[in-house]
Amino acid sequence: MRRREFIAGLGGAAAWPLAARAQQGDHVRRVGVLMPNDENDPYWKPRLSAFTRALAGLGWTDGRNVRMDLRWGGGDNSRIRAFARELVGLKPDIILALGTAAAVAIQPETRTIPIVFVAVNDPVASSLVERINQPGGNITGFALFEPTLGGKWLELLLEIAPRLKRAAIMFNPDFPPGSIFMPSFEAAARSLKVELIIAPVRNDAEIETATTRLGRELGGGLVVMLDAFTNTHHASIMLAAARNNVPAVYPRSDFARDGGLLSYGANLGDIFRRAASYVDRILRGEKPADLPVQLPAKYEMVVNLKTAKELGLTIPPNLLAVADEVIE
Repeated sequence: MRRREFIAGLGGAAAWPLAARAQQGDHVRRVGVLMPNDENDPYWKPRLSAFTRALAGLGWTDGRNVRMDLRWGGGDNSRIRAFARELVGLKPDIILALGTAAAVAIQPETRTIPIVFVAVNDPVASSLVERINQPGGNITGFALFEPTLGGKWLELLLEIAPRLKRAAIMFNPDFPPGSIFMPSFEAAARSLKVELIIAPVRNDAEIETATTRLGRELGGGLVVMLDAFTNTHHASIMLAAARNNVPAVYPRSDFARDGGLLSYGANLGDIFRRAASYVDRILRGEKPADLPVQLPAKYEMVVNLKTAKELGLTIPPNLLAVADEVIE
């Protein structure tokens, strides 16, 4: 499926006349927001602020004509499910859900309240939508990955660790990596002659076990998937990788800023800003079923030279030249 098939319809929000945007009336619309992560994680509040600022730019101001009901799940699936039920019980006009865990928790709770998800790994494999271009039902949103990303991660891992022979993909088995990018990951592994290892983890002990196995002999590397669990436990993953001398590629920029070797993934601030346009359009009467799921439009790469030195690796100059940020 080609990228251009996914990119559609976002220009509609910009076409609304400014006068029309201002005519919200006195009715306050209610927006539920489910964030599955820890409220104290400094990464997420600026991304959420990007959403509220973009929404305000479209005429919806929290405390004036829209009310935000925000819940944080703390990386705990039981809390995420409980908050999903709670938010649906508030009968909001729309719900914004971050990530696969939040979206999957909310979906069975309502078939009528519109849901816009943000940064879901694979919406089709997660059974959130029937098709990318025609979601159907009451849910649509913004995917975190595009089909070629799996191969890109593996290529980057081999570029920074030329002796790579085995690469593990680490993920939460409650939300396994979907079909959207696994074919490119598997094809790249065959082409690059790298053994692909599946590494599901549910706790810190399993993170340590999987990483220790990779580090027992030379040539092991790691690609970390992003969801509420790996986000909450990313410090444990990075410490295990460092202890076992395992080079790793991460999906989010702050992982590299916090000590990970290299990150490459979607710019989540941009995704949150774009999500505001879908919330705006739905609040104005459009249906989620008619709004195609969107892929990321912007990506970012961060390289940590300090970590590379500790691992005995030299980052190629061409990679440093294209990185968005290099940490000395």
